[in-house]
Amino acid sequence: MARIGFIGLGNMGGGMAANLAKAGHDVRAFDLSAEAMARAKAAGCLPVADAAQAAQGAQAVVTMLPAGAHVAEVYETAVFGAADTGAVLIDCSTIDVDTARRVAEAARAKGLHPVDAPVSGGIAAANAGALTFMVGGSDAAFAKAQPFLDDMGKAVIHAGKSGAGQAVKMCNNMLLGATMIATCEAFALAEKMGLDLQTFYDVASVSSGQNWSMTTYCPVPGVGPETPADRGYQGGFAAALMLKDLRLAMQAAAAVDADVPMGAQAAELYARFVESGAGATDFSGIIRTLQ
Repeated sequence: MARIGFIGLGNMGGGMAANLAKAGHDVRAFDLSAEAMARAKAAGCLPVADAAQAAQGAQAVVTMLPAGAHVAEVYETAVFGAADTGAVLIDCSTIDVDTARRVAEAARAKGLHPVDAPVSGGIAAANAGALTFMVGGSDAAFAKAQPFLDDMGKAVIHAGKSGAGQAVKMCNNMLLGATMIATCEAFALAEKMGLDLQTFYDVASVSSGQNWSMTTYCPVPGVGPETPADRGYQGGFAAALMLKDLRLAMQAAAAVDADVPMGAQAAELYARFVESGAGATDFSGIIRTLQ
């Protein structure tokens, strides 16, 4: 088992750190939130005073932070000066590709092995150790990171060089945002046409309209498997985070001159939803704007 530094113990990071401790690793954990630190301690992690202490002597340093600026700051002010040469740096945050590549280059210059490894699966999967990791980095860095990622997830996929993990995550979540809105539109239309929504689900879920947003994350309460819709659209994946990911995708699309009209429309609709005060609501709650 290894010593692991874990920085960022929020809704996702807390469950991930707990699973590393459950796997038998010596997890030195840090977060600005005292409550998050207390939960990590209860899960078997050792709370430390700051990010540098988390990274010191660790064979792997995992970060799960809100944005690229936070990742760059933590790496530059704490991790780079504390991590041992040869350590693997696993950034599981969802950030822009340019920052991912820039911090990876700086890490390699210091003899460290960086990967960008954003996740898919949400809070429940983070707690259950069932996340999907899309990983960017060299073959050597991926080989070092994979055993730790395996302890936190169900699927670990090497997407390519540094930044590729973030690029895959942006494309995936742009598709998710657009398909969720289309799914919500279809259910709202079916309801207004007088259809029984369970019947519509039974047909569409085995027909050409089938998609993950319908069969795994149905936005209608009482239809399909249990989802945030059955809990008043609480928990799950916050609309504000979906908007963040869609804006990152729009930024990336502009950088490479890609035409993404459906993604752009999804970003606009989620911006309105968040601005209405629904940022903490699960992203499937956007159906309320259509009913």
